[in-house]
Amino acid sequence: MDSFWDYVWYTIIVFAFVAYLIVLFHIVVDVFRDNTLSGFTKGVWMIALVFFPYISAFIYLIARGRGMSLRSQQAQTEAQQAADDYIRRVAVGKSAPEQIADAKALLDSGAINATEFEQLKAQALGRNTAAGDSAPVA
Repeated sequence: MDSFWDYVWYTIIVFAFVAYLIVLFHIVVDVFRDNTLSGFTKGVWMIALVFFPYISAFIYLIARGRGMSLRSQQAQTEAQQAADDYIRRVAVGKSAPEQIADAKALLDSGAINATEFEQLKAQALGRNTAAGDSAPVA
């Protein structure tokens, strides 16, 4: 590199190549995310992207760009919903009646005695036990 403009040109080329790679990765993800495409069509798109990378990427973006954004939004919404459901399921834990039913099952099986059952029942209902406050039964 002999001059400042060589560095500028090199920077532009590297930027364009990295931008193309990002677009290419988005296209590949979208091709496999799209349930309406057959396996054959997906294969044709992959072959086109390998052998005619720039022209096939432009054709894909023009022909399927709108659907690409909709599928991306749908995938993001599904992922957010799954995360929210998981958080609700883990954070809430068991309700008081469920905890009491579990304790009753333990009492019926003989794993705990009546005093321990009453303590677990009191914990589930949020009352203090004779032994002091302890963690609720999970």
